[in-house]
Amino acid sequence: MLGVTRLLNGTVSPSDALRYGRHTSRGPAHLLHYSKDKKPVVVWNCTQTCNLKCMHCYASSKNKLYPGELTTEEAKRLMDQLAEFEIPTVLFSGGEPLMRPDLFEVVAYAREQGLRAVLSTNGTLISQEVAEKIRDAGFTYVGISLDGIGDVHDSIRGTKGSFEDALEGIRRVRDVGIRVGLRFTIHAKNRDEVEGIFQLMQEEKIPRCCIYHLAYAGRGEKLQRFDLEPHETREALDFIFGRAQELHEQGIELDLLTVDNHTDNVYLYQRVLKDHPERADEVYEMLSWNGGNQSGIAIAAIDPKGNVHPDQFSWHQTFGNVKEKPFGEIWQDRSDPFLGILKERKEHLKGRCSVCKWLPICNGNLRVRAESYFDDALAPDPGCYLTDEECGIMPGTPEATVAAEFPVPVQEMLVAAEGAAS
Repeated sequence: MLGVTRLLNGTVSPSDALRYGRHTSRGPAHLLHYSKDKKPVVVWNCTQTCNLKCMHCYASSKNKLYPGELTTEEAKRLMDQLAEFEIPTVLFSGGEPLMRPDLFEVVAYAREQGLRAVLSTNGTLISQEVAEKIRDAGFTYVGISLDGIGDVHDSIRGTKGSFEDALEGIRRVRDVGIRVGLRFTIHAKNRDEVEGIFQLMQEEKIPRCCIYHLAYAGRGEKLQRFDLEPHETREALDFIFGRAQELHEQGIELDLLTVDNHTDNVYLYQRVLKDHPERADEVYEMLSWNGGNQSGIAIAAIDPKGNVHPDQFSWHQTFGNVKEKPFGEIWQDRSDPFLGILKERKEHLKGRCSVCKWLPICNGNLRVRAESYFDDALAPDPGCYLTDEECGIMPGTPEATVAAEFPVPVQEMLVAAEGAAS
């Protein structure tokens, strides 16, 4: 997760994180990315059941009951485990978490154990009564998914009227005093919706938006052909970065973040180097503290049945089950080969990632995209939109030979796009 607004505009600095000792249990939420102890934020997919049919759903959720999901007592024991391990935040996700009957009971229990609880929801089930229950249970933040305006959102979510229902949910959460933000997954079907989303944020006084790159998981794996091409990703990032700067200059502080493509770290650093070279060193320092992709390190996921995964997109990679062993023991157990590799991945990555000069602030990007594209979880992430030269890989060098082992057609696609535009 990249804090675009704060890093671009200099409203966060190394001293902010150092003030809290870069410790996950001491600092505010926006500084968790820069912690030194790297206790994981845990995404708990508390149910796979969902009332929508989103085309990019990584959980492949449907509106049906799924057997074997954690019971109320098992869920409370999980909260005990997470509190004992001192995780900084538990994100209640799904499926649609509001379809879990005991959600508010479990969340209230989590808060009693000292856990920070946030909610990720499609927003369509938030009546006035539900909004009040969200507040009373102790959620500190609610992220609601919007993938465009009106019919665009409805088409992606597979349900007519879901945009208006989600918008009403946003308003109700906001009006009961809970901080609310948007979650927007960008791809070819909605790339032109970003400006409309920003306008909606200003009109509705929504302070935060996380813009997700497409992960090739679940139903999202079938959308690879609709992922943005490298030049389209650059154009989208240029627009997002530009708007973040313009809004800041106007005194409008929308907190914009990008998620699930750590090439964005490099692209943002290059922008700061160009526009504000006097701040480039401190931005690079914070990006190195962020560490790039943190799957298996500072991000963990637990599925509805209690299986532990490196992130919410990698349900096929399982390290243990919280019904059989406490989460902390599972997470610290280096005997699982892949978990050990993820925690020390720099020496295991292949192709251009292994020789890229930006590895300290990218960390090889999202492994599930690499695995889906190359059938190898250690191959380069095809979502990287930098050329070999931008990665410090020059033609005719040993590094170029290594990069050629897993050809990613970034450079050719960028050249073709430039030719088409000229």
